[in-house]
Amino acid sequence: MKELLIFIVSHLVDHPESISVNEIWKDDKDVTLELTVDQSDMGKVIGRQGRIAKAIRTLMKTSAAHENIRVSVDILG
Repeated sequence: MKELLIFIVSHLVDHPESISVNEIWKDDKDVTLELTVDQSDMGKVIGRQGRIAKAIRTLMKTSAAHENIRVSVDILG
């Protein structure tokens, strides 16, 4: 899951080297991914009215559903 999120976000930002993702497992079927990007790239990751962020979350939830996992993505500054 972590690798997919990094792959998606790295193609959106100007500073892909500053991407970090922290996985927090609540149990064996529920994970929170904390995404941190460079402050100058926040607008590109969130998008206008949060559309890009919503699309990223939808892709991650769809991918996780194939593995019977629940995922949530938190975007940190």
